Amino acid sequence: MTQASSGIYQAEGYVRARRAKRWTIVLVSLAVVGLIATGVLKYLKIGPFSDKGAPVSFGQEQAAGGASGSGGGQAGGANGAQKPDSKILMPTGPAADFKNSETLGDGTHIAVTTLEGKKSGFTGKVWVWAPKEYKDPKFKDHGFPVLIALPGGPGFPNNYWMGTNLKLQSSITKWHAEGKSKPFLLAMPVLNPKNNGTYWDGSDIPGQPKMGTWLTEDVPDLMKANFRTIKSRDGWAFMGSSSGGFAGMKAVLKHPDKFKAAIASGPDFFPDSPLWKGHDKERDENDPKLLAKDLIARKGPDVYIAFQYGTREDPITINGVKNFVAQYGNGPVHTSVKEIPGGKHDAATYVPSMGQGPIQFISEQLSDPIPAF
Repeated sequence: MTQASSGIYQAEGYVRARRAKRWTIVLVSLAVVGLIATGVLKYLKIGPFSDKGAPVSFGQEQAAGGASGSGGGQAGGANGAQKPDSKILMPTGPAADFKNSETLGDGTHIAVTTLEGKKSGFTGKVWVWAPKEYKDPKFKDHGFPVLIALPGGPGFPNNYWMGTNLKLQSSITKWHAEGKSKPFLLAMPVLNPKNNGTYWDGSDIPGQPKMGTWLTEDVPDLMKANFRTIKSRDGWAFMGSSSGGFAGMKAVLKHPDKFKAAIASGPDFFPDSPLWKGHDKERDENDPKLLAKDLIARKGPDVYIAFQYGTREDPITINGVKNFVAQYGNGPVHTSVKEIPGGKHDAATYVPSMGQGPIQFISEQLSDPIPAF
């Protein structure tokens, strides 16, 4: 590694350390706001004030030819099996043990389960959400696109997109009604295996939990097991902020055969985890710049990355976006950039801005719900 590149990685690491402290303050502040806004009893989920912890079914009881139920499952209801040439995948099972985490005003649920990753070997929490269209009888045999939403900050033990305070789920509902967004299924996994100030870069670092495999294989497998999904990459995308923006963007560039698009908000651009020490080759295989360069040289497949950043962010972040787009935003790497006037490096800044360009950019490239027959 050259002295210049070492300096860049150190600078990025310094920024990321500052962000970790900043996100801790943000998360604590959001918790306090939530406590005040919703009331003590509801916030603590006491007795009749909440259905937190109640079992949630998304229709996956029909998985693998099981019994019929409302809202999802085997193609053609209880009567038919999926055709081999179908563009969608019915729930494969086994059904996960989903428990309610939050209930939205439209009756939809954010649910959580503990996933034992068969391919990564890592066990962690994943929150999921399905839009109201998913259980609409008009779409009972349709596969839906999936958006895997990654947090910044510690990324453990929670994924901050699973709360209703940032309004990601209600915003997707609103944007879909406005014709801006697909009615995405959301998967919201933990990003890191622990919270100790270290980042795993959403990657399989030698000798460490395989967080790259967790995000790109185990989490999609959970969605395929429990929801009607789309087989092709046209139904799969990432979104994330800060280090989650890095991990999502990198996942699309590394696996363009599986994922087609990403929204990267205030992303990092360097795999600067200290855990890469002694593993330069593997680190370079998870560098989004080098992945983009290789994708351009191979002439595809095409991927679509919507960047956004606030004008009050660190110059390293702003220049990182500008430099990446200038150098690698060509050929099969399609990009868009949304600058947020006065915007800061936080999720509350990014969600409203997503509806002003980024969600449209990726939605134009992704599939609508597809019927099984």
